[in-house]
Amino acid sequence: MSGAADQPDPGGPPTLGLGAYARITANYWAFTVTDGAIRMLVVLFFHQLGYSPLEIAFLFLFYELFGVITNLTGGWLAARLGVNTTMIGGTLLQVAALLMLTVPEAWLGVAYVMFAQALSGIAKDLNKMSAKSGVKLVAGTGEGRLFRWVAVLTGSKNALKGVGFFAGGALLYTVGFQMALVILAGMLAVVMLFSVVGLPRGLGKVGGKPKFTQMFSNSAAINVLSAARFFLFGARDVWFVVALPVFLSATLDWNHMQVGAFLALWVIGYGIVQASVPRLLGKGGVHPTGLTARLWAFILMLLPIAIVIGLEVGLDPAWVLMVGLGVFGVVFAINSAVHSFLILDYAEADRVAMKVGFYYMANAGGRLVGTVASGAIFMVWGLEGALIASTFFIFATWMISSLLPREAARA
Repeated sequence: MSGAADQPDPGGPPTLGLGAYARITANYWAFTVTDGAIRMLVVLFFHQLGYSPLEIAFLFLFYELFGVITNLTGGWLAARLGVNTTMIGGTLLQVAALLMLTVPEAWLGVAYVMFAQALSGIAKDLNKMSAKSGVKLVAGTGEGRLFRWVAVLTGSKNALKGVGFFAGGALLYTVGFQMALVILAGMLAVVMLFSVVGLPRGLGKVGGKPKFTQMFSNSAAINVLSAARFFLFGARDVWFVVALPVFLSATLDWNHMQVGAFLALWVIGYGIVQASVPRLLGKGGVHPTGLTARLWAFILMLLPIAIVIGLEVGLDPAWVLMVGLGVFGVVFAINSAVHSFLILDYAEADRVAMKVGFYYMANAGGRLVGTVASGAIFMVWGLEGALIASTFFIFATWMISSLLPREAARA
């Protein structure tokens, strides 16, 4: 291919072009659809079986816990083996996790489902770490390309996760739990075969044998950003993972198709906004900085409280949630896109997988805490309690973000 996107970047590592970027993105897209679908399938199916919100939250405990572990070790493995290997390994594990849940319903005990979700958590974070690191390696950093490409990857991923939510609800409604999983596993296996062929071997592999202790960042900026990321994603999942879908189903009496469609539209809109952030914030070649992250965290902090006020004063809860969560999604998308750029901006090109792995370990830790808290808080204080908890998480994000560098690491 030709063009600016394929030329060496004088300000960073050489770019390998849109072809490699497209292969990485295609695999990530297919994986993301299955990840969103399996989450919706598990929440709705086990709620239908009579599981409490806290029990449903615990079904995701190993998913999130092993995500933390995977991000820590996955970056180290990618540095030794290349992001190709970790990407393929993560995709194959997801196929196995999907097929594990196709067994007869009587086998689907809590321990068995938690183990299958553990595999899915390992798979998800191997795939995400590999994709984000791969973009850094194939894009370079000239002329804002890195900001644009990572925003498109992340934004399109979130839009497709919304497609996955809808697919999960629709497949459960039409073909049932087991057949839905078979369809998803087959789709992912086929896409993997087409998307991973052609990437350079050993992409992201570090010369020598990097030590595991090098996974822990010695960069103050990365450590601060990772802490902010922990609370940012805890703030989302404390209401989104369990509390919101159960509230829609049990309190508003929405069916599986309606719940899946609503959450799908929310995440799709969130992804579209995220992919558009470079155009919104990057005019004139200006890159986000720590000040950008702090500003948008403050704006986000105001929104959960506004939703709680709307619910408490007696407004129609369906409209309060649709409008309030729509605005929340826009602002959260901007926060997430800024963070996704900053981690790649701060990370050294020759150690990018390890630094991204450390950062997404914090991301997974926030999801873990948020997921368990979502079920526990909802059982005691309802959706309003989960939204208030979200506000406290965002407050922590805002305070920590004040310690981020005020200037971009690279122009």
